Amino acid sequence: MNFKTYTNSIWDKKQRETPIEKQAVFPNTHEHIIEDAVFEKVQEIRQQRHRMIRTGRSSIFSGLVYCADCGSKMNYGSSNNGDPTQDFFDCSLHRKDKEKCKGHFIRVKALEHVVLKHIQAVTGYILRHEAHSRTVMEEQLRLESGEQIRIRKKRLERNENRIAELKRLFIRIYEDNASGRLSDDRFDMLSLTYETEQKQLEGECITLRQEIEVQERQNENTEKFIQTAHKCVGIDELDGYALRELVSAIYVDAPDKSSGKRVQHIHIKYDGLGFIPLNELMKEETA
Repeated sequence: MNFKTYTNSIWDKKQRETPIEKQAVFPNTHEHIIEDAVFEKVQEIRQQRHRMIRTGRSSIFSGLVYCADCGSKMNYGSSNNGDPTQDFFDCSLHRKDKEKCKGHFIRVKALEHVVLKHIQAVTGYILRHEAHSRTVMEEQLRLESGEQIRIRKKRLERNENRIAELKRLFIRIYEDNASGRLSDDRFDMLSLTYETEQKQLEGECITLRQEIEVQERQNENTEKFIQTAHKCVGIDELDGYALRELVSAIYVDAPDKSSGKRVQHIHIKYDGLGFIPLNELMKEETA
Protein backbone atom coordinates (compact mmCIF):
# COMPACT_ATOMS: atom_id res chain seq x y z
CA MET A 1 0.00 0.00 0.00
CA ASN A 2 1.50 3.30 -1.15
CA PHE A 3 0.58 7.01 -0.92
CA LYS A 4 -0.96 6.74 2.56
CA THR A 5 -0.57 10.49 3.30
CA TYR A 6 -0.53 13.79 1.42
CA THR A 7 0.04 17.54 1.98
CA ASN A 8 -2.22 20.33 0.74
CA SER A 9 0.55 22.48 -0.72
CA ILE A 10 4.21 23.45 -0.43
CA TRP A 11 3.18 26.01 2.21
CA ASP A 12 1.04 23.66 4.27
CA LYS A 13 3.27 20.65 4.94
CA LYS A 14 0.96 18.98 7.46
CA GLN A 15 0.52 15.32 6.53
CA ARG A 16 -3.03 14.08 6.11
CA GLU A 17 -4.36 10.60 5.54
CA THR A 18 -5.18 9.79 1.93
CA PRO A 19 -8.61 8.20 1.39
CA ILE A 20 -8.25 4.46 0.87
CA GLU A 21 -9.72 4.61 -2.63
CA LYS A 22 -6.92 7.00 -3.67
CA GLN A 23 -4.10 4.92 -2.24
CA ALA A 24 -2.10 2.58 -4.46
CA VAL A 25 -2.87 -0.94 -3.27
CA PHE A 26 -1.19 -4.02 -4.72
CA PRO A 27 -3.12 -7.10 -3.53
CA ASN A 28 -2.06 -10.74 -3.68
CA THR A 29 1.68 -10.04 -3.50
CA HIS A 30 2.11 -13.13 -1.32
CA GLU A 31 0.83 -16.65 -1.75
CA HIS A 32 -2.37 -17.38 0.18
CA ILE A 33 -2.15 -19.73 3.13
CA ILE A 34 -5.95 -20.12 3.26
CA GLU A 35 -8.80 -18.94 1.03
CA ASP A 36 -9.90 -15.30 1.38
CA ALA A 37 -13.49 -16.28 2.14
CA VAL A 38 -12.42 -18.57 4.98
CA PHE A 39 -10.09 -15.93 6.45
CA GLU A 40 -12.78 -13.22 6.34
CA LYS A 41 -15.38 -15.49 7.93
CA VAL A 42 -13.02 -16.47 10.76
CA GLN A 43 -12.23 -12.79 11.45
CA GLU A 44 -15.95 -12.09 11.58
CA ILE A 45 -16.46 -14.92 14.06
CA ARG A 46 -13.57 -13.70 16.22
CA GLN A 47 -15.11 -10.24 16.42
CA GLN A 48 -18.36 -11.66 17.76
CA ARG A 49 -18.54 -11.43 21.51
CA HIS A 50 -18.93 -14.87 23.12
CA ARG A 51 -19.64 -13.87 26.69
CA MET A 52 -19.43 -16.69 29.21
CA ILE A 53 -22.15 -16.81 31.82
CA ARG A 54 -21.55 -17.67 35.47
CA THR A 55 -21.72 -21.40 34.69
CA GLY A 56 -18.68 -21.04 32.40
CA ARG A 57 -20.76 -21.83 29.30
CA SER A 58 -21.11 -19.75 26.14
CA SER A 59 -23.44 -20.10 23.18
CA ILE A 60 -22.71 -20.36 19.44
CA PHE A 61 -25.68 -18.00 18.98
CA SER A 62 -24.14 -15.16 21.02
CA GLY A 63 -24.02 -11.97 18.97
CA LEU A 64 -26.51 -13.26 16.40
CA VAL A 65 -29.84 -13.06 18.26
CA TYR A 66 -31.95 -9.87 18.20
CA CYS A 67 -35.33 -8.78 19.49
CA ALA A 68 -37.71 -8.58 16.52
CA ASP A 69 -39.60 -5.61 18.01
CA CYS A 70 -36.95 -3.19 19.30
CA GLY A 71 -33.91 -4.53 17.43
CA SER A 72 -31.81 -4.84 20.59
CA LYS A 73 -29.44 -7.75 21.07
CA MET A 74 -30.69 -10.62 23.17
CA ASN A 75 -28.36 -11.64 25.97
CA TYR A 76 -27.43 -15.20 26.84
CA GLY A 77 -28.22 -16.34 30.37
CA SER A 78 -28.83 -19.33 32.62
CA SER A 79 -31.27 -20.31 35.35
CA ASN A 80 -30.34 -20.13 39.03
CA ASN A 81 -29.78 -23.89 39.27
CA GLY A 82 -27.34 -23.84 36.32
CA ASP A 83 -29.27 -26.48 34.36
CA PRO A 84 -27.97 -26.24 30.74
CA THR A 85 -31.39 -27.23 29.36
CA GLN A 86 -32.76 -24.00 30.86
CA ASP A 87 -30.23 -21.63 29.20
CA PHE A 88 -31.98 -18.79 27.39
CA PHE A 89 -31.75 -15.55 25.43
CA ASP A 90 -33.58 -12.45 26.72
CA CYS A 91 -34.01 -8.97 25.20
CA SER A 92 -31.34 -6.63 26.64
CA LEU A 93 -33.66 -3.59 26.47
CA HIS A 94 -36.41 -5.47 28.30
CA ARG A 95 -33.94 -6.23 31.09
CA LYS A 96 -33.12 -2.53 31.44
CA ASP A 97 -36.61 -1.08 31.00
CA LYS A 98 -39.66 -3.36 30.88
CA GLU A 99 -41.82 -0.45 29.70
CA LYS A 100 -39.86 0.05 26.47
CA CYS A 101 -39.99 -3.55 25.25
CA LYS A 102 -42.18 -6.42 26.36
CA GLY A 103 -40.64 -9.77 27.13
CA HIS A 104 -38.77 -11.58 24.36
CA PHE A 105 -37.47 -14.79 25.88
CA ILE A 106 -36.47 -18.04 24.19
CA ARG A 107 -34.74 -21.17 25.43
CA VAL A 108 -31.45 -22.00 23.72
CA LYS A 109 -32.64 -25.57 23.13
CA ALA A 110 -35.75 -24.31 21.32
CA LEU A 111 -33.64 -21.87 19.29
CA GLU A 112 -31.19 -24.61 18.31
CA HIS A 113 -34.03 -26.89 17.22
CA VAL A 114 -35.86 -24.30 15.10
CA VAL A 115 -32.72 -22.88 13.45
CA LEU A 116 -31.36 -26.33 12.63
CA LYS A 117 -34.70 -27.43 11.14
CA HIS A 118 -34.88 -24.28 9.00
CA ILE A 119 -31.29 -24.69 7.77
CA GLN A 120 -31.96 -28.36 6.98
CA ALA A 121 -35.08 -27.39 5.03
CA VAL A 122 -33.32 -24.62 3.06
CA THR A 123 -30.15 -26.55 2.25
CA GLY A 124 -32.05 -29.74 1.48
CA TYR A 125 -34.38 -27.94 -0.88
CA ILE A 126 -31.47 -26.22 -2.65
CA LEU A 127 -29.89 -29.63 -3.21
CA ARG A 128 -33.09 -31.04 -4.73
CA HIS A 129 -34.11 -27.98 -6.77
CA GLU A 130 -31.01 -25.87 -7.31
CA ALA A 131 -32.15 -24.06 -10.48
CA HIS A 132 -35.48 -23.01 -8.98
CA SER A 133 -33.81 -21.99 -5.71
CA ARG A 134 -31.34 -19.80 -7.58
CA THR A 135 -34.16 -18.06 -9.47
CA VAL A 136 -36.21 -17.37 -6.33
CA MET A 137 -33.24 -16.10 -4.30
CA GLU A 138 -31.95 -13.85 -7.10
CA GLU A 139 -35.41 -12.30 -7.51
CA GLN A 140 -35.66 -11.74 -3.75
CA LEU A 141 -32.25 -10.06 -3.73
CA ARG A 142 -33.09 -7.91 -6.74
CA LEU A 143 -36.18 -6.53 -5.03
CA GLU A 144 -34.41 -5.90 -1.71
CA SER A 145 -31.18 -4.46 -3.11
CA GLY A 146 -32.61 -2.07 -5.72
CA GLU A 147 -33.97 0.40 -3.18
CA GLN A 148 -30.90 0.07 -0.94
CA ILE A 149 -28.57 0.87 -3.85
CA ARG A 150 -30.62 3.97 -4.76
CA ILE A 151 -30.53 5.27 -1.16
CA ARG A 152 -26.79 4.68 -0.77
CA LYS A 153 -25.90 6.26 -4.13
CA LYS A 154 -27.90 9.37 -3.26
CA ARG A 155 -26.16 9.66 0.10
CA LEU A 156 -22.75 9.05 -1.52
CA GLU A 157 -23.36 11.84 -4.06
CA ARG A 158 -24.37 14.23 -1.26
CA ASN A 159 -21.21 13.40 0.71
CA GLU A 160 -18.94 13.80 -2.32
CA ASN A 161 -20.45 17.22 -3.08
CA ARG A 162 -19.87 18.30 0.51
CA ILE A 163 -16.24 17.07 0.42
CA ALA A 164 -15.62 19.13 -2.74
CA GLU A 165 -17.18 22.15 -1.02
CA LEU A 166 -14.96 21.67 2.05
CA LYS A 167 -11.87 21.62 -0.13
CA ARG A 168 -12.91 24.92 -1.72
CA LEU A 169 -13.59 26.38 1.73
CA PHE A 170 -10.16 25.32 2.94
CA ILE A 171 -8.46 27.02 -0.02
CA ARG A 172 -10.49 30.17 0.66
CA ILE A 173 -9.60 30.40 4.36
CA TYR A 174 -5.95 29.66 3.54
CA GLU A 175 -5.89 32.59 1.11
CA ASP A 176 -7.72 34.80 3.63
CA ASN A 177 -5.19 33.87 6.31
CA ALA A 178 -2.24 34.52 4.01
CA SER A 179 -3.62 37.96 3.09
CA GLY A 180 -4.31 38.88 6.71
CA ARG A 181 -8.11 38.90 6.41
CA LEU A 182 -8.35 35.90 8.76
CA SER A 183 -6.45 35.55 12.03
CA ASP A 184 -4.27 32.51 12.74
CA ASP A 185 -6.52 31.39 15.60
CA ARG A 186 -9.60 31.62 13.46
CA PHE A 187 -7.82 29.79 10.62
CA ASP A 188 -6.72 26.97 12.95
CA MET A 189 -10.24 26.56 14.30
CA LEU A 190 -11.90 26.51 10.87
CA SER A 191 -9.29 24.27 9.27
CA LEU A 192 -9.63 21.75 12.11
CA THR A 193 -13.43 21.81 11.76
CA TYR A 194 -13.29 21.33 7.98
CA GLU A 195 -10.64 18.63 8.21
CA THR A 196 -12.60 16.67 10.84
CA GLU A 197 -15.79 16.81 8.81
CA GLN A 198 -13.97 15.89 5.61
CA LYS A 199 -12.31 12.87 7.23
CA GLN A 200 -15.63 11.69 8.61
CA LEU A 201 -17.34 12.06 5.23
CA GLU A 202 -14.50 10.31 3.39
CA GLY A 203 -14.75 7.38 5.79
CA GLU A 204 -18.49 7.22 5.24
CA CYS A 205 -17.97 7.34 1.46
CA ILE A 206 -15.67 4.33 1.63
CA THR A 207 -18.30 2.39 3.56
CA LEU A 208 -21.06 3.43 1.14
CA ARG A 209 -19.03 2.40 -1.92
CA GLN A 210 -18.32 -0.98 -0.33
CA GLU A 211 -21.99 -1.47 0.51
CA ILE A 212 -23.04 -0.50 -3.03
CA GLU A 213 -20.51 -2.92 -4.48
CA VAL A 214 -21.81 -5.70 -2.24
CA GLN A 215 -25.40 -4.95 -3.26
CA GLU A 216 -24.47 -4.94 -6.95
CA ARG A 217 -22.74 -8.32 -6.61
CA GLN A 218 -25.76 -10.11 -5.20
CA ASN A 219 -25.61 -12.89 -7.81
CA GLU A 220 -22.17 -13.78 -6.45
CA ASN A 221 -23.73 -14.00 -3.00
CA THR A 222 -26.33 -16.43 -4.35
CA GLU A 223 -23.68 -18.70 -5.87
CA LYS A 224 -21.56 -18.52 -2.72
CA PHE A 225 -24.53 -19.42 -0.54
CA ILE A 226 -25.48 -22.34 -2.77
CA GLN A 227 -21.93 -23.70 -2.52
CA THR A 228 -22.02 -23.33 1.27
CA ALA A 229 -25.45 -24.99 1.37
CA HIS A 230 -24.06 -28.00 -0.50
CA LYS A 231 -21.39 -28.38 2.20
CA CYS A 232 -23.98 -28.21 4.97
CA VAL A 233 -26.59 -30.56 3.50
CA GLY A 234 -27.35 -33.38 5.90
CA ILE A 235 -25.94 -31.71 9.03
CA ASP A 236 -27.64 -32.92 12.20
CA GLU A 237 -25.86 -30.59 14.64
CA LEU A 238 -24.83 -26.94 14.45
CA ASP A 239 -21.36 -25.65 15.32
CA GLY A 240 -20.21 -22.03 15.48
CA TYR A 241 -18.45 -21.98 12.12
CA ALA A 242 -21.26 -23.65 10.13
CA LEU A 243 -23.82 -21.38 11.79
CA ARG A 244 -21.96 -18.20 10.87
CA GLU A 245 -21.21 -19.42 7.36
CA LEU A 246 -24.95 -19.53 6.77
CA VAL A 247 -26.59 -17.08 9.19
CA SER A 248 -25.91 -13.39 9.86
CA ALA A 249 -28.76 -12.63 12.31
CA ILE A 250 -31.75 -14.21 14.04
CA TYR A 251 -34.77 -12.12 15.08
CA VAL A 252 -37.07 -13.45 17.81
CA ASP A 253 -40.74 -12.46 18.08
CA ALA A 254 -42.54 -12.13 21.39
CA PRO A 255 -44.45 -15.33 22.28
CA ASP A 256 -48.16 -15.45 21.39
CA LYS A 257 -50.34 -17.16 24.03
CA SER A 258 -53.74 -16.11 22.66
CA SER A 259 -54.57 -19.67 21.55
CA GLY A 260 -53.84 -21.07 24.99
CA LYS A 261 -50.51 -22.44 23.79
CA ARG A 262 -47.17 -20.67 23.63
CA VAL A 263 -46.37 -19.96 19.97
CA GLN A 264 -43.19 -18.13 19.04
CA HIS A 265 -41.72 -17.27 15.64
CA ILE A 266 -38.17 -16.47 14.63
CA HIS A 267 -36.83 -14.91 11.42
CA ILE A 268 -33.46 -16.05 10.09
CA LYS A 269 -31.36 -13.64 8.04
CA TYR A 270 -28.96 -15.66 5.91
CA ASP A 271 -25.47 -14.38 5.17
CA GLY A 272 -25.37 -12.38 1.92
CA LEU A 273 -28.98 -13.19 1.06
CA GLY A 274 -31.20 -11.84 3.79
CA PHE A 275 -34.50 -13.54 4.62
CA ILE A 276 -35.01 -16.54 2.35
CA PRO A 277 -38.69 -16.97 1.40
CA LEU A 278 -38.93 -20.66 2.33
CA ASN A 279 -42.61 -20.87 1.37
CA GLU A 280 -41.76 -19.51 -2.07
CA LEU A 281 -38.99 -22.06 -2.44
CA MET A 282 -41.28 -24.93 -1.47
CA LYS A 283 -43.82 -24.12 -4.21
CA GLU A 284 -41.77 -26.13 -6.69
CA GLU A 285 -42.04 -29.20 -4.50
CA THR A 286 -45.70 -28.81 -3.57
CA ALA A 287 -46.89 -27.92 -7.07
